[in-house]
This record gives sequence, structure tokens and C-alpha cells, in this order.
Amino acid sequence: MVFLFSFPSNSLILPHKQNTLTTPTSMQEAVKKTALFDTHVSLGAKMIPFAGYEMPVRYSSDIEEHKCVREKVGIFDVSHMGEFLIKGPQAENLIQKVSSNDASILKIGQAQYSCLPNDKGGIVDDLLVYRLAPQEYLLVVNASNIDKDWDWIAKHNDMKAAMENISDQLSLFAVQGPNATATLQPITDLDLSGIPFYHFRKGKIAGVADIIISATGYTGAGGFELYVPNSSAKQVWEAVMKAGKDQGIQPIGLGARDTLRLEMGYCLYGNDINEETSPIEAGLGWITKFTKPFINHENLKAQKEKGVDKKLVGFILEEKGIPRSGYTITNTAGEPIGKVTSGSLSPSMGLGIGLGYVDIGYAKPGTRIGISVRKKNLEARIEKLPLLK
Repeated sequence: MVFLFSFPSNSLILPHKQNTLTTPTSMQEAVKKTALFDTHVSLGAKMIPFAGYEMPVRYSSDIEEHKCVREKVGIFDVSHMGEFLIKGPQAENLIQKVSSNDASILKIGQAQYSCLPNDKGGIVDDLLVYRLAPQEYLLVVNASNIDKDWDWIAKHNDMKAAMENISDQLSLFAVQGPNATATLQPITDLDLSGIPFYHFRKGKIAGVADIIISATGYTGAGGFELYVPNSSAKQVWEAVMKAGKDQGIQPIGLGARDTLRLEMGYCLYGNDINEETSPIEAGLGWITKFTKPFINHENLKAQKEKGVDKKLVGFILEEKGIPRSGYTITNTAGEPIGKVTSGSLSPSMGLGIGLGYVDIGYAKPGTRIGISVRKKNLEARIEKLPLLK
């Protein structure tokens, strides 16, 4: 079987490139640049250090970019994300061991959302698993966790599946919004309407062959993600921008990406999930399949059967205010019942929204709660996800 991408392999487990971060005492970070750094600067993007990379946080305003994705189409450069190839006869066995979802049900051309449970009940990372070929998978992990995830998977690779870290070789673009298909269809030889949600195809984009075109994304607005070799990144980006001109396309930064995912109630690693939060507490039981063994599955299964003491919920403010991570969540009597993990003003709704963990007795949708904002307790309610209906 021909791989979607062909990369040189010199050993069974290839050494991965470390993110070069200086020590905290230096007060400076040595950050990487994506293949399109100069393009973003030329577009007027505000660049910030994020997860070891210089990334565009915004080009115009977060609200304008957010609404562009919800109403038209936007393109994100998310090339800081990490990608690992897992190959060989033991590839599936390794993925089944380290991930919570059931990768055995994946057919070639399908992807699934999953997580890497740790051995303490928490989460090493959340990720996407793509089945590229009968014995080949692509794992897409969070940028801040590339080294940690690689080491964790390698540590548990006692079946000696072949691993390759290709994070520094790929660019990743997310083309999201209701006009995404109309933008991309003129520059590809694939029928994009024939790619169902969480499926992918390999094809030509903007004259570049063997691009993974995936009907995935983290905005809730629909669209595709494109996995492109760095050498062709500028060519593909410029072709997408040109093709999307009549569709109202704009480049979109990380600021709008955060509010888009928050409106949908999608977890952000490091905020809503981490090494201390279990997938059951985080509402990720749907990607935690006990039809097969995986790391710490016995304890997580017991937790699911017994129930949890706290749960990640979404909420909407009913008063003017903006909730922020770390703010206290209270009951109507003003007693603390939890903490906000993510919060912002929703550009689509014009209301303060957020995610947070609360005591299980307050987790039911419709429950009245308070959010402590600047010494004032603002009225809010628990809302079933997604927050944006």
C-alpha cells in the first residue's frame, strides 16, 4: 500500500525533534516558525508565541474573524499541531493500548476523536486518529504536547510498532465555514461533497498531489482540514485564498478559533482537560470504549459505573459580564461548587459563555448558578452543549 505521504525512515522508532524552549529563568522562549510565518506577517497578523511556535492570534479583530467563519469561510494556519505515523503489523495494537476510543472499527479513509489516558485517571492529550492504510495510522496531537505524547506512546510501545514523528514536515490548514466546499471545490480533483464528516480522502489541491483532505475541524462551522508538505504550503494557501475571494474568505487567527470551539463546547487541552481530569468527568465517555483494554481502563470503567463527583458543563451568563478561566462557580446561595475552565464573550450570541467543572448535583441543564466576576456574583444557567444552537 502506498503511504499518503512518503517519508524516509532510518529506524524502527525514529528520534523525534525536540521543541527548543529555553528555561523559564531566561524569560524568553526560542520559538519555531511555521512555513507561512512571512505570509502571516505580510497580511498584518499579530504574532504571538504559542505552544513553542510564532502563531497568528488575529489579523483584524477576533469578533470579525469569528463571524466570518460562522457566516462565510475562513482559513486557519494550525501547522503547529503534531503528527505521528504509526505503521506495521502492530500499529493497531499500539493505538488500541494507548487510546481510549476503539480504533479497530476504523476503515481506511476514516478518522476518530480520541484521547490518551494516563495511568492516574487523567488525560495525557486528546487527538485525532486517521486510518491511512491497513497497517498505517496518522495521529494528530496538540502542539504543546508533541514531545510528551511521543514519549508516552513510545514508552508503551512494547509491541515495537514503527513510529515516525513528521510534525516538522507538514503544514495544516483548516478551511472552515458554510462556504468551505464552494471555496475548495474549484481547486481539487475530488468531489468534496462525497467526503462524509470524519472521513478523508487523498487528492490534488491547487496542483499539489497526495494531500490529505479531511472533513474535520474544531469550529462547528463545517469544512475541511488540509495536510500539506511544508514545501507546498505557500502554494496551497495562496490558491485557497484566491479561490475563496468571491466566498468572502479571510485568514483567521487563534483568538477566533478559541471562541468558535467554545461556542460548541469543545474541550481545550490545558484548560478543560489535563492530566488530572478524567474523560468521564470531562463528558468524553463517548470516546472511552470499554470493548477493549487500554491504559487504566479498569479504573475508568469503575468510575463510569459508580459515577463521578464533578462534571464538565457549559453555561451561559444571564447578566452582562465575561467569565474567565479560574473564576469561581457558585450555587444560588453563593456557595462555591466549581471553577470556570474556559470563558469568553460569544461573538455569535452576544453573551458571556463558558465551560467549567461543577459538583455533580449541579450539572443538570437548566440549573441556576452564579459566576463570581470581580467580586460580583453574576446569574447564569447550565446549558446543554453545544452552547450555540
